[in-house]
Amino acid sequence: MSRKPTETSIARIQPLARLPVFFALEGRRVVIAGGSEAAAWKAELLAAAGARVELYAEHPSDELLTVLQSLASDHIELRRRPWSFDILQGAALAILATENDAEAQAFRCSAQANGVPCNVVDRPAFCDFSFGGIVNRSPLIIGISTDGAAPVFGQAIRAKIEAMLPQGLTQWAEAARQWRPSVQALKLSFQRRRAFWERFTELALANPNDTPSEAERDALLAKSAHDAASPERGSAVLVGAGPGDPELLTLKAVRALQSADIILYDDLVSRAVLDFARREAKTMLVGKTGHGPSCKQEDINRLMVSFAQQGKRVVRLKSGDPMVFGRATEELEACRLAGVPVEVIPGITTAQGVASRIGRSLTHRAIARRVQFLTGHDTSGKLPGDIDWSAIADQNATTVVYMPAKTIRALTEAALRHGLPADIPAIAVYNATRTNELVVEATIASLPDRMEASGASGPVIVLIGKAMQGAEANWLHLWGSSTSPEETIRAIG
Repeated sequence: MSRKPTETSIARIQPLARLPVFFALEGRRVVIAGGSEAAAWKAELLAAAGARVELYAEHPSDELLTVLQSLASDHIELRRRPWSFDILQGAALAILATENDAEAQAFRCSAQANGVPCNVVDRPAFCDFSFGGIVNRSPLIIGISTDGAAPVFGQAIRAKIEAMLPQGLTQWAEAARQWRPSVQALKLSFQRRRAFWERFTELALANPNDTPSEAERDALLAKSAHDAASPERGSAVLVGAGPGDPELLTLKAVRALQSADIILYDDLVSRAVLDFARREAKTMLVGKTGHGPSCKQEDINRLMVSFAQQGKRVVRLKSGDPMVFGRATEELEACRLAGVPVEVIPGITTAQGVASRIGRSLTHRAIARRVQFLTGHDTSGKLPGDIDWSAIADQNATTVVYMPAKTIRALTEAALRHGLPADIPAIAVYNATRTNELVVEATIASLPDRMEASGASGPVIVLIGKAMQGAEANWLHLWGSSTSPEETIRAIG
């Protein structure tokens, strides 16, 4: 059975507890009221953003005065009197540090009457906006908020991001601001402007602690100017989506998804993976499932080529790795014959994902020195007729069978007839690395019945071989001992 490619849509944004926004405060007046140290810290933050801070405190605390003295900022003016309704007129923001609910309510009402966004420090009920955690690589700035639900959790996330982002990215973000007028002067199309900034980003991430140079700027601009003089060309990239868990995507795969115009994806691709795509991307389901209705390969090839020839960046998103039972050869050839630039971004193949989840290595230096991948069905959906059964019966190999849901019984019976011992361990894993993953452990002889009894559905992979037995059994085999690991350790210790 066949079906046609179907246009789909990326899930729209989910509800937000807070809308993250970034205020432009350079030279604008901000009012802060309160005499505590908290008021001083807010004054420092807002002055760092370029605001002219008026700090009203009739009785400033020693802590506040100490902080202000250490800052010595001409952007902060301390006025030793209480706040009043009229001082809020024309302010960009209004912040109050108080423990008094009545004062907080009065301040908020005054701010709203003047049309000024209001924040009362650590009192969310009186706030129009909140201050989140900040990762500062200005002009690259990241804000983090848990809407007050878990401040410690927010701090931990901030620390993790701080550790991931080199300080040198500040220089690259500033270079982006300085170079932007030169890019705009080239009058590039949207696609080619995006291509410039992608090349810029790739350079920055590869050399985050280097100072951006004029030579690098000129080279990037020259490349864009050269491209602008030639007809706009699209491209295609085959991207491995991994076995299901979106966290197993490679960084390069994420970048491809975020730059794609068109994404052609299979049924087996986890929908969570599509969340990494940019929202403007067009997504199309070109479903290919084992033993079910599938889009014809020639239709998929035609789509890839057609969109690329329209100047689009096409991502062909495949479950696992494109080069392992992913029909990559046919799609690569179609692009090359049409003159479409094409590349491959590998992914974690399902066998690797499964091995990591069940804690069994595909190889073992004593009992599994070879790994072989086998497709469970041919183009007609039946067991392939050219299987090397002597290789399958090799007890020193681990055999990984992809897509064997309908043929596992026939495969097992044939393997047993050709000498594979009936007690060889075998594991079937459904929906590998996903939240509904199911593992069925058995011997090769009993596996088909166990799989049938499980009632499981979804993509399945089967691993066969001695390496699939329990970790303790493998350890004992390595030592050639019938004693327990603890006894062996004592004996050699």
